[in-house]
Amino acid sequence: MNSKRKGNAGERELLSILAEAGKAERNDQRYIGGKDNPDISFQHNGKKYHVECKRCEKLSLYEAMEQAIRDANGHATPVVMHRRNKKPWLVILRLSDFLNEKE
Repeated sequence: MNSKRKGNAGERELLSILAEAGKAERNDQRYIGGKDNPDISFQHNGKKYHVECKRCEKLSLYEAMEQAIRDANGHATPVVMHRRNKKPWLVILRLSDFLNEKE
């Protein structure tokens, strides 16, 4: 499977999981355009998340988070969700965002 197809499949998989937990919707940048459109918009407990979905074997963690922060543009909490083959999904967010979630 090429990386683009793997990424799209990862977005569909993650969207399905998030939809079961709350409200989630996919924004397809090929049709919507613009950096303010996340891979997935997710709202949980009244908080809006800008999800950057990464479905790859090797992740450049800080680069992925920088992309999420840049693309969220202060309108939502940036989060990176990542999964490798045969591994569970991981959620990556800044400590400051995690601590604010608890309040």
